[in-house]
Amino acid sequence: MRNLYFLFIGLFLFSCQDKKQEPFGKEASATPEVTENSVEAKIKLGEELFNGVGLCYTCHKPDQKVIGPSIKEIATIYKEQNADMVDFLRENAKPIVDPSQYEVMKTNFSITKSMTDQELQALELYMYSLIK
Repeated sequence: MRNLYFLFIGLFLFSCQDKKQEPFGKEASATPEVTENSVEAKIKLGEELFNGVGLCYTCHKPDQKVIGPSIKEIATIYKEQNADMVDFLRENAKPIVDPSQYEVMKTNFSITKSMTDQELQALELYMYSLIK
């Protein structure tokens, strides 16, 4: 009985440890930080955002039009017109690739507006990397 008492006290003390917890609803690694400044690391972050939290992959594929234009088409047009893709993703610029799909894209601006400048630049760099 005495051993059982000490076991319960030990479990109680162990369970009362100070544990760091993330705020409710925050994913542990939803958007990984780039610790390197290399172009490859930024492209990798952009790809992770595109295929993860950004949900861009649902409408845009690398080589084909699905709901929205292909990534290569978007990147080519932005490069040719020397336009700012980040401005568009912040909803500060008009659509230049396929204005007819703009209303569909508007629903995603809440996601892109919450991204940092570093994340948006990584996303842009990833898209440009597909046309090289």
